[in-house]
Amino acid sequence: MRAVAKYGALATLGSLVLSTLTVAPAGGADFAGASSEERGTVVAAQRAAAAGIAFRSCSKAEMLPAPVTCGTVEVPLDYARPDGERIRLTVSRVKASGKTGAAGGEGKAVETVQRQGALVYNPGGPGASSMAFPMAAALPEWKRIAAAYDIVGYAPRGVGRSAPLSCQNAADYGKAPTLAPTYPSESYKRERVSRAKAYAQGCARSAGPALRHYTSLNNARDLDVLRAALGEKKLTFMGASYGTYFGALYASLFPSHVRRMVFDSAVNPDPDQIWYRNNLDQSLAFERRWADFRAWVAKHEATYGLGATPEEVQHSYERVRASLAHHPAGGKVGPGQLHAAMLGAGYYDDYWAMRATALSEFLKGNTKPLVDQASPQPAAAFDNENSNAVYTAVECNDAPWPTDWKVWDRDNTELATRAPFETWDNAWMNLPCAFWPAPRQRPADIRTEAGELPPTLILAAERDAATPYPGAQELQRRLSGSALVTERGAGTHGIAGGPNACVNDHVEAYLLTGKTPVPGAECAPHAEPNAVSLERDDTRSELHRRLNPGTQL
Repeated sequence: MRAVAKYGALATLGSLVLSTLTVAPAGGADFAGASSEERGTVVAAQRAAAAGIAFRSCSKAEMLPAPVTCGTVEVPLDYARPDGERIRLTVSRVKASGKTGAAGGEGKAVETVQRQGALVYNPGGPGASSMAFPMAAALPEWKRIAAAYDIVGYAPRGVGRSAPLSCQNAADYGKAPTLAPTYPSESYKRERVSRAKAYAQGCARSAGPALRHYTSLNNARDLDVLRAALGEKKLTFMGASYGTYFGALYASLFPSHVRRMVFDSAVNPDPDQIWYRNNLDQSLAFERRWADFRAWVAKHEATYGLGATPEEVQHSYERVRASLAHHPAGGKVGPGQLHAAMLGAGYYDDYWAMRATALSEFLKGNTKPLVDQASPQPAAAFDNENSNAVYTAVECNDAPWPTDWKVWDRDNTELATRAPFETWDNAWMNLPCAFWPAPRQRPADIRTEAGELPPTLILAAERDAATPYPGAQELQRRLSGSALVTERGAGTHGIAGGPNACVNDHVEAYLLTGKTPVPGAECAPHAEPNAVSLERDDTRSELHRRLNPGTQL
């Protein structure tokens, strides 16, 4: 599972007030009181502003159709050495249409609107790419925003074709079937400890000295270089999940460079939470969301036949798990693949009908829906391994983690008594951080003072499991002047541009006018999913799936 918030590699975080669209001091002149990384950021941004981005047709590897165009921006691997090794980040864009409505379409008149600049988006992770985000310009929920803004996506450092990071062979990472014991034995624990050590060593061998430079702080610095390359004096940014963490880090580092920022499904930025405790809280929150799913399935017992109570649905799920442990479906879907598929239902409730159908059909003897939904996809093996490598590197580099296995064992054993659904799988995903070879950083104390930062907008679903709701409240306390919109009674992760018109109205009003809602703004929950008796893979269009890549934070 994608663990939450990410670290900031900073002992001292002075605000960088210098304009990076002006020429940096010549001859190595010193910036009074600035760190070498701050000076390097100014130099890199100044270069990027001069070079710009040469947008042209996207490569076939990106699978992005016109009118999306692509380019690259150059950033230092190490901001303390801006003249040293540099890497290129891939960038995608659809230019602002300048018009809303469509002539002759549903009676809506065409309205010409003024361009407001570039809107840059990050979907989280760490390890997720937003290269497909410009395709959102074609969606009804984004039309008015896309009229006023260039819609910009990019692949952060290490991701996709942005100097990709790898820690192991992609085929080995995605091998199946696998087990996923809720209460692992001591021998299974020893096996996972050994695997975690090997994975950490693989990251070190693959990346070498560069490994230490995959951090949230560098992601924030890269964002400022991207801003300059786009020709923007101030940044308009939307980050989801982990994107809210390094977005907030950006706001703390570069408050004078912020125009507007949307934080969708916010990570808890408290330094004491980054990242070990955030992951424990996440596992606890997924238990509640798993209960929400089972309650919904039980309500539709007539459709699915999995039980009339959440407890009966759990029993049906355990029957499927037990069967797969002995006889993997399609030879590839074991308990590990089943759990990963069901975890997706914890993130997005529009998976609920599909997942319930797969469980129901399996118990009737039809394994195809489950095989279709849960089997590893060979075509995605590279991207999945790459995403996990970047996730691990950033989280492990960003903050201290317990280095004694006994601490992990104690904390997760206790938590699993209350939250068995996700606890141990989450622990295994993060365990390489216990044996990480690169230097650890201290998380930033993210905060801004009154008047330092323009008003920002925070969005949160009350029952979100991946980024539990208290994180949004903590971020609001730390970013002076921020406004929080809460979707009550809902738990989908990432709510901007989704099915809730109330949420979308707040986002649109803020991005188009700068207006933030009144304190305590709330939206009623979006409608529950419809129960269907047949597998429906069209619940999320291909476009929506690409804009919301799996279980990223």
